Amino acid sequence: MDVMKAAEQHIATRFNRIERVLAYIHANLDQPLNVADLAALSCWSRWQLQRVFSEQTGVNVAHYVRELKLGQAAQQLVMGQSRVIDIALMYGFGSEASFSRAFRQHFGMTPRHYRQRGVMDGIRTPMHIASLTTSQPSWLSVHIQTREPMHLVGQLGYIRGLFSSQPDFTHVVPELWQHVHQSLWYAGECESIGAINVTQAETLGEPLPYLAGQVTMHPPEDNAITHWIIPATTYAVITHTGPVSALPETLKAFIYHWLPQSGYTCTDGVELEVYPPHYQPADKHAVMHYWVPLDTAHIAPN
Repeated sequence: MDVMKAAEQHIATRFNRIERVLAYIHANLDQPLNVADLAALSCWSRWQLQRVFSEQTGVNVAHYVRELKLGQAAQQLVMGQSRVIDIALMYGFGSEASFSRAFRQHFGMTPRHYRQRGVMDGIRTPMHIASLTTSQPSWLSVHIQTREPMHLVGQLGYIRGLFSSQPDFTHVVPELWQHVHQSLWYAGECESIGAINVTQAETLGEPLPYLAGQVTMHPPEDNAITHWIIPATTYAVITHTGPVSALPETLKAFIYHWLPQSGYTCTDGVELEVYPPHYQPADKHAVMHYWVPLDTAHIAPN
């Protein structure tokens, strides 16, 4: 066996073990879960599991378990009628007080306030492995977030997207952003947002309106600028790390692997590409987020 094949087999073995741990976590969120028990499933020591889990998924195993439990508890608060104490006990918290402390730390508010607000926000969803076109599996990190209404201004163009028979977004989008970066109204210290409006699209090949711009409270007076008001929306927020040219592969993983297993339903709306200030699109360590609208009337997570 050559070195490359041996390395690929080693990577696959590690991912299979992590998959086993993840599957157990996802199936037993209503049970006590500790690192020692999870390590026994993986053939690693507690320390080794924590190191490999963090290396392969980018998150701490104990934090991951807690965030999943809190996420399911948050959904119960909004969608169900159970008492707070019953939800706390269901997900392994010893008391309502300890649950409330953990909940406040994660969500920034008490469980009762979260229930009264009635908006599902900041929810960690189960991680799924995605086998893409590469020999090494890729991990997909998705969380659920509600974004308040926003006023977006920028340069409007039209693109043929990922599933078009003749996609052109790979050259149209960079040209739009180049124009934006040269505009007087552009604020380099603020995040940038590429908004794709798919609400009126009838076919995959139809050009989609794409607005390259930024959120503003005080729109500039410029007839060349397009203004969009985007309503409050709940999104699946996908983290993409690496060159933006690889974003299509991340989105395919979301559509073909994560979404069918998640229990969530997407809806036609305005999808968002959110870039931090000074984003470097070719940097292998660059991080951006892609926001996909969810149908909150038909959420039934697994």
